[in-house]
Amino acid sequence: MASRYPKVLVTGAAGFIGAALADALMARGQSVIGIDNLNDYYAVQLKRDRLSQLAARHGDRFTFLELDFADTAALDQDLSGHEFDAIVHLGAQAGVRYSLQNPHAYVRSNLSGHVNMLELGRARQTPHLVYASSSSVYGGNEKLPFAVEDRTDHPVSLYAATKRADELMSETYAHLFRLPQTGLRFFTVYGPWGRPDMALWKFTERLLAGRPIEVFNNGQMQRDFTYIDDIIAGVIACLDRPPADDGAAKPGGSTKPHAVYNIGNNRSEKLMRMIEVLEEACGRKAELSMLPMQSGDVPATYADITAIARDTGYAPTTPIEVGIPRFVEWYRSYTGQ
Repeated sequence: MASRYPKVLVTGAAGFIGAALADALMARGQSVIGIDNLNDYYAVQLKRDRLSQLAARHGDRFTFLELDFADTAALDQDLSGHEFDAIVHLGAQAGVRYSLQNPHAYVRSNLSGHVNMLELGRARQTPHLVYASSSSVYGGNEKLPFAVEDRTDHPVSLYAATKRADELMSETYAHLFRLPQTGLRFFTVYGPWGRPDMALWKFTERLLAGRPIEVFNNGQMQRDFTYIDDIIAGVIACLDRPPADDGAAKPGGSTKPHAVYNIGNNRSEKLMRMIEVLEEACGRKAELSMLPMQSGDVPATYADITAIARDTGYAPTTPIEVGIPRFVEWYRSYTGQ
């Protein structure tokens, strides 16, 4: 499908979702300017390997800038000679548990950095800015599945609070400056080239090494595991469909150009079922270390995707029985295990 946006700026381009998105955009003929500060929250070599793959596959369609988007002066200076037609802002300080240890990293990247991207979009009069939010905004919501209309005013981690704040700041910019935006509440994303701090990577690493897997809340956990290819299809579908604008900044108006969607698999899998599928894919049994719930975590996530399906046709197709073996195959190849 041809896009109205020939060149897209992607933040977090060395990250899991960012690199996959850049690859998919360029595969359909678009050019990408990718920015990432290559921080050491997890192995920098994995980020560099993703970037090397993008450069090898797409050549001069891909421009990479090592840049911290939370640094206002550097952002303005490094992008001054670059034109782009849309922004997909995926860069952020990720991780619920790490936000308990290093809160200032979240304030800098997720709050100051988000404002910088809003200001960039405003200054460039960008026709569409898609940004990453998170299912963490639902906090300890016990109503399943989570719907975009549900209350999100009781975050249980600083990470969640910053992501909800991003949505509110985006709402303000859409209202005041008519900056078209789409916020995506990602659920648990997994697949090849995934993040080492995520459960699937940790479990696979430990299982193949013969080490115990740490299972929190004594295994009474559920997650809406969503395969990376399904996520990327949804992000692109949203990018291609900016929200409508009635053209007037009216107090209390409901048609400001800002949409917020859940993007998940619309299935909530029990953690113990995920471990069973992983054991089958690895060909061995896991030793389980059952532990209590961790601070800032929630027992269940489950995405109601009615809105994004209605507006974009988003329809995830990959169950964990297919996606987990694909991840294990990639993991073995990448790590040599």
